[in-house]
Amino acid sequence: MSHAVFNPNDATNYESLSGYKNRWLGLLFICISLLVISLDNTVLNTAIPSISRDLKASTSEIQWIIDAYSLSFAALLLTMGALGDRYGRKPALQIGLFLFGIGSLAAALSSSTEMLIGSRAFLGIAAAIIMPATLSIISATFPPKERSQAIALWAAVFGLGVGLGPTIGGWLLEHYSWHSVFYINLPVIALALIGGQLMIANSKDESAPKIDIPGV
Repeated sequence: MSHAVFNPNDATNYESLSGYKNRWLGLLFICISLLVISLDNTVLNTAIPSISRDLKASTSEIQWIIDAYSLSFAALLLTMGALGDRYGRKPALQIGLFLFGIGSLAAALSSSTEMLIGSRAFLGIAAAIIMPATLSIISATFPPKERSQAIALWAAVFGLGVGLGPTIGGWLLEHYSWHSVFYINLPVIALALIGGQLMIANSKDESAPKIDIPGV
Protein backbone atom coordinates (compact mmCIF):
# COMPACT_ATOMS: atom_id res chain seq x y z
CA MET A 1 0.00 0.00 0.00
CA SER A 2 1.30 3.44 -0.86
CA HIS A 3 1.73 6.10 1.83
CA ALA A 4 3.22 9.43 0.89
CA VAL A 5 3.58 12.99 1.97
CA PHE A 6 2.36 14.85 -1.08
CA ASN A 7 4.46 17.59 -2.64
CA PRO A 8 2.80 19.07 -5.74
CA ASN A 9 6.17 20.26 -7.04
CA ASP A 10 7.54 16.73 -7.24
CA ALA A 11 6.25 15.01 -10.38
CA THR A 12 7.24 11.57 -9.09
CA ASN A 13 4.59 11.83 -6.39
CA TYR A 14 1.79 11.21 -8.87
CA GLU A 15 3.30 7.93 -10.00
CA SER A 16 4.06 6.76 -6.47
CA LEU A 17 0.55 7.57 -5.29
CA SER A 18 -1.12 5.79 -8.20
CA GLY A 19 1.37 2.96 -8.59
CA TYR A 20 -0.38 0.75 -6.08
CA LYS A 21 -3.60 0.57 -8.10
CA ASN A 22 -4.90 2.30 -11.17
CA ARG A 23 -5.86 5.82 -10.17
CA TRP A 24 -8.92 5.80 -12.40
CA LEU A 25 -10.25 2.72 -10.64
CA GLY A 26 -9.58 4.50 -7.37
CA LEU A 27 -11.63 7.41 -8.70
CA LEU A 28 -14.59 5.04 -9.11
CA PHE A 29 -14.69 4.44 -5.36
CA ILE A 30 -14.11 8.11 -4.64
CA CYS A 31 -17.18 8.87 -6.76
CA ILE A 32 -19.21 6.17 -5.01
CA SER A 33 -18.29 7.80 -1.69
CA LEU A 34 -19.37 11.17 -3.01
CA LEU A 35 -22.58 9.78 -4.49
CA VAL A 36 -23.88 8.53 -1.17
CA ILE A 37 -23.53 11.93 0.54
CA SER A 38 -24.97 13.85 -2.41
CA LEU A 39 -27.99 11.53 -2.51
CA ASP A 40 -28.58 12.18 1.17
CA ASN A 41 -29.04 15.87 0.41
CA THR A 42 -32.32 15.26 -1.40
CA VAL A 43 -33.46 11.64 -0.95
CA LEU A 44 -35.13 12.55 2.35
CA ASN A 45 -37.48 15.09 0.78
CA THR A 46 -39.94 12.53 -0.54
CA ALA A 47 -40.00 10.74 2.82
CA ILE A 48 -40.99 13.78 4.89
CA PRO A 49 -44.77 13.16 4.80
CA SER A 50 -44.29 9.54 5.92
CA ILE A 51 -41.85 10.55 8.66
CA SER A 52 -44.21 13.26 9.86
CA ARG A 53 -47.09 10.80 10.19
CA ASP A 54 -45.06 7.98 11.70
CA LEU A 55 -43.16 10.04 14.27
CA LYS A 56 -45.95 12.60 14.80
CA ALA A 57 -43.44 15.35 14.10
CA SER A 58 -44.32 19.01 14.35
CA THR A 59 -43.50 21.51 11.62
CA SER A 60 -40.45 22.77 13.51
CA GLU A 61 -39.22 19.23 14.14
CA ILE A 62 -39.54 18.40 10.45
CA GLN A 63 -37.52 21.51 9.65
CA TRP A 64 -34.80 20.36 12.05
CA ILE A 65 -34.79 16.89 10.50
CA ILE A 66 -34.15 18.50 7.12
CA ASP A 67 -31.67 21.16 8.26
CA ALA A 68 -29.61 19.24 10.84
CA TYR A 69 -27.61 17.55 8.08
CA SER A 70 -26.71 20.70 6.16
CA LEU A 71 -25.97 22.75 9.29
CA SER A 72 -23.45 20.32 10.76
CA PHE A 73 -21.98 19.70 7.30
CA ALA A 74 -21.42 23.40 6.60
CA ALA A 75 -20.08 24.12 10.10
CA LEU A 76 -17.35 21.47 9.96
CA LEU A 77 -16.46 21.19 6.27
CA LEU A 78 -13.31 23.34 6.34
CA THR A 79 -12.09 21.94 9.65
CA MET A 80 -12.48 18.33 8.56
CA GLY A 81 -10.78 19.05 5.25
CA ALA A 82 -7.78 20.51 7.05
CA LEU A 83 -7.60 17.51 9.39
CA GLY A 84 -7.61 15.12 6.44
CA ASP A 85 -4.84 17.05 4.69
CA ARG A 86 -2.67 17.04 7.77
CA TYR A 87 -3.17 13.51 9.10
CA GLY A 88 -4.07 11.50 6.00
CA ARG A 89 -6.73 11.80 3.33
CA LYS A 90 -7.46 8.12 2.88
CA PRO A 91 -7.95 7.50 6.63
CA ALA A 92 -10.22 10.56 6.73
CA LEU A 93 -12.30 9.16 3.88
CA GLN A 94 -12.54 5.72 5.47
CA ILE A 95 -13.44 7.12 8.89
CA GLY A 96 -16.03 9.40 7.31
CA LEU A 97 -17.62 6.51 5.44
CA PHE A 98 -17.70 4.34 8.56
CA LEU A 99 -19.34 7.13 10.55
CA PHE A 100 -21.80 7.75 7.72
CA GLY A 101 -22.78 4.10 7.91
CA ILE A 102 -23.36 4.35 11.66
CA GLY A 103 -25.41 7.52 11.18
CA SER A 104 -27.48 5.94 8.42
CA LEU A 105 -28.25 2.92 10.59
CA ALA A 106 -29.19 5.14 13.53
CA ALA A 107 -31.46 7.23 11.31
CA ALA A 108 -33.13 4.13 9.88
CA LEU A 109 -33.79 2.80 13.38
CA SER A 110 -35.04 6.13 14.75
CA SER A 111 -38.23 5.87 16.77
CA SER A 112 -38.47 9.54 17.73
CA THR A 113 -37.90 12.91 16.11
CA GLU A 114 -35.08 13.65 18.56
CA MET A 115 -33.21 10.53 17.54
CA LEU A 116 -33.71 11.26 13.85
CA ILE A 117 -32.56 14.86 14.21
CA GLY A 118 -29.45 13.72 16.08
CA SER A 119 -28.76 11.06 13.46
CA ARG A 120 -29.10 13.58 10.65
CA ALA A 121 -26.67 15.94 12.39
CA PHE A 122 -24.25 13.04 12.81
CA LEU A 123 -24.60 12.24 9.10
CA GLY A 124 -23.70 15.85 8.31
CA ILE A 125 -20.52 15.56 10.36
CA ALA A 126 -19.56 12.37 8.53
CA ALA A 127 -20.28 14.00 5.17
CA ALA A 128 -18.04 16.93 6.17
CA ILE A 129 -15.21 14.43 6.59
CA ILE A 130 -15.90 12.58 3.34
CA MET A 131 -16.39 15.39 0.83
CA PRO A 132 -13.10 17.33 1.22
CA ALA A 133 -11.18 14.05 1.46
CA THR A 134 -12.49 12.94 -1.94
CA LEU A 135 -11.37 16.14 -3.65
CA SER A 136 -8.00 16.22 -1.89
CA ILE A 137 -7.30 12.62 -2.91
CA ILE A 138 -8.01 13.52 -6.54
CA SER A 139 -5.66 16.51 -6.37
CA ALA A 140 -2.91 14.37 -4.85
CA THR A 141 -3.37 11.37 -7.13
CA PHE A 142 -3.89 12.85 -10.58
CA PRO A 143 -1.24 14.82 -12.48
CA PRO A 144 -2.30 18.24 -13.77
CA LYS A 145 -3.06 17.00 -17.29
CA GLU A 146 -5.62 14.49 -15.95
CA ARG A 147 -6.85 16.35 -12.90
CA SER A 148 -9.39 18.52 -14.68
CA GLN A 149 -11.08 15.43 -16.13
CA ALA A 150 -11.16 13.73 -12.75
CA ILE A 151 -12.60 16.80 -11.02
CA ALA A 152 -15.20 17.21 -13.77
CA LEU A 153 -16.32 13.63 -13.19
CA TRP A 154 -16.35 14.24 -9.44
CA ALA A 155 -18.59 17.29 -9.90
CA ALA A 156 -20.88 15.44 -12.32
CA VAL A 157 -21.36 12.60 -9.83
CA PHE A 158 -22.26 15.05 -7.09
CA GLY A 159 -24.85 16.71 -9.31
CA LEU A 160 -26.18 13.33 -10.37
CA GLY A 161 -26.67 12.28 -6.76
CA VAL A 162 -28.54 15.46 -5.89
CA GLY A 163 -30.74 15.06 -8.96
CA LEU A 164 -31.46 11.37 -8.44
CA GLY A 165 -32.27 11.71 -4.74
CA PRO A 166 -36.01 12.45 -5.09
CA THR A 167 -36.45 9.77 -7.77
CA ILE A 168 -34.74 7.09 -5.70
CA GLY A 169 -36.57 8.23 -2.58
CA GLY A 170 -39.91 8.04 -4.39
CA TRP A 171 -39.22 4.53 -5.65
CA LEU A 172 -38.16 3.33 -2.20
CA LEU A 173 -41.28 4.77 -0.56
CA GLU A 174 -43.45 3.14 -3.18
CA HIS A 175 -42.15 -0.27 -2.15
CA TYR A 176 -40.86 0.15 1.41
CA SER A 177 -41.14 2.39 4.48
CA TRP A 178 -39.33 5.71 5.02
CA HIS A 179 -36.58 3.84 6.88
CA SER A 180 -35.39 2.51 3.52
CA VAL A 181 -34.04 5.91 2.44
CA PHE A 182 -31.37 5.43 5.11
CA TYR A 183 -30.91 1.66 4.84
CA ILE A 184 -30.08 2.08 1.13
CA ASN A 185 -26.85 3.84 2.16
CA LEU A 186 -25.41 0.80 3.91
CA PRO A 187 -24.49 -1.47 0.95
CA VAL A 188 -23.15 1.52 -0.98
CA ILE A 189 -20.97 2.54 1.94
CA ALA A 190 -19.72 -1.03 2.36
CA LEU A 191 -18.71 -1.09 -1.31
CA ALA A 192 -16.95 2.27 -1.01
CA LEU A 193 -15.11 1.20 2.15
CA ILE A 194 -13.82 -2.05 0.69
CA GLY A 195 -12.96 -0.60 -2.71
CA GLY A 196 -11.35 2.47 -1.19
CA GLN A 197 -9.19 0.39 1.11
CA LEU A 198 -7.91 -1.63 -1.84
CA MET A 199 -7.67 0.97 -4.58
CA ILE A 200 -6.99 4.37 -3.02
CA ALA A 201 -3.47 5.35 -1.96
CA ASN A 202 -2.88 7.53 1.07
CA SER A 203 -1.37 10.99 1.05
CA LYS A 204 -1.06 13.87 3.46
CA ASP A 205 0.45 17.31 3.74
CA GLU A 206 2.39 17.67 6.97
CA SER A 207 2.87 21.36 6.24
CA ALA A 208 -0.88 21.96 6.41
CA PRO A 209 -1.78 24.46 9.15
CA LYS A 210 -2.75 23.10 12.54
CA ILE A 211 -6.37 23.28 13.54
CA ASP A 212 -7.35 26.26 15.68
CA ILE A 213 -9.49 24.38 18.20
CA PRO A 214 -10.76 27.50 20.06
CA GLY A 215 -11.62 29.04 16.69
CA VAL A 216 -13.62 25.98 15.71
